[in-house]
Amino acid sequence: MAFLEVNYISEALMRTVTVNVILPSDRLTFPGMPKPKTENFKTLYLLHGILGNYTDWVNGTLLQRWAEEKGLAVVMPSGENMFYVDQPKTHALYGEFVGKELPDMMERMFKLSGKREDTYIAGLSMGGYGALRNGMKYADRFSYIGAFSPAVNVLDHPEKRSNDAPIFMETRDYLEALFGDLEHINASDYDPVWTAQKLAGAGKPLPKVYMACGTKDSLYRIDTVYRGRLKEAGCDVTWDEEPYAHEWTFWNDEIRKFMDFLPLDESTAGRNSGNIGI
Repeated sequence: MAFLEVNYISEALMRTVTVNVILPSDRLTFPGMPKPKTENFKTLYLLHGILGNYTDWVNGTLLQRWAEEKGLAVVMPSGENMFYVDQPKTHALYGEFVGKELPDMMERMFKLSGKREDTYIAGLSMGGYGALRNGMKYADRFSYIGAFSPAVNVLDHPEKRSNDAPIFMETRDYLEALFGDLEHINASDYDPVWTAQKLAGAGKPLPKVYMACGTKDSLYRIDTVYRGRLKEAGCDVTWDEEPYAHEWTFWNDEIRKFMDFLPLDESTAGRNSGNIGI
């Protein structure tokens, strides 16, 4: 399993960006083992949470091991603390970056499938919101969405926010800097339910959604409410919950479950330093 750090100049962000890529292109096999796939890899775009970066998923989980077992390419960008939405005034187009430019660039660089049915997006917390928002907005690109403890609380009566919140990401000033007029978030593509309704009304296919949240997580209530709203909008939603808070132990379990949920080909693990067949 190749593990790559890629740097390229992003037009959407107008600067050099760094992306981690897991690519199952170097799987070593011994005589008698089936030949591994060498092109048209199915691909997961995986988003980190607030305060994190492109290294989080590899540092916090066994993602690389499971991606190798599944023969799945995984692309992990940085979203800063911008909730993966576009900031036109500063040309920081994070939604366009993860939903359009990054897949286009990765498909040019590597032997990825690029087919909608082979392309997925997921994330945790802020990245869970980003996966839902951009998975729906770019539904012609992504066929499956994974949202683990998604921070959809930003959509919960945002007009009532004040600057008295104890942490910066919950203040009115911060949310207005990201989303603009808070009165209209829920009637725009910032709200994945609104986008899903538009897609369903136009007869277009909706991505399948896998949502999960720990029952001890402060986001549990709003995530369950939002699950219901997505279902009402016509989304096929699979839900999972476990007795965890907002923590990596839970997300480690959920990324494995999400990979099992995806329509991936049966794959046999190759040989590596932790699996030499002895």
